[in-house]
Amino acid sequence: MPSIDVAHDPDVALNESQAADFLSFSVRTLQAWRWRSEGPTFCKIGRSVRYPRRELVAFQQSKTVASTTEANTRGSSL
Repeated sequence: MPSIDVAHDPDVALNESQAADFLSFSVRTLQAWRWRSEGPTFCKIGRSVRYPRRELVAFQQSKTVASTTEANTRGSSL
């Protein structure tokens, strides 16, 4: 069976730990964002939470700004 190169597969689903590492935040931060509906979209299957890598990249891109002024005018808490 061929191995999946997680680093380059946009459709791979990452667990909480992997997603936190990818974004350089703690697992607790991701959990808080989920509770407040503020973080990246995720998939919940039973008790398992998975983050599609594609969604993590999109979340990062949605938070990308050119200046602190632009960041302040967005009014986002993230």
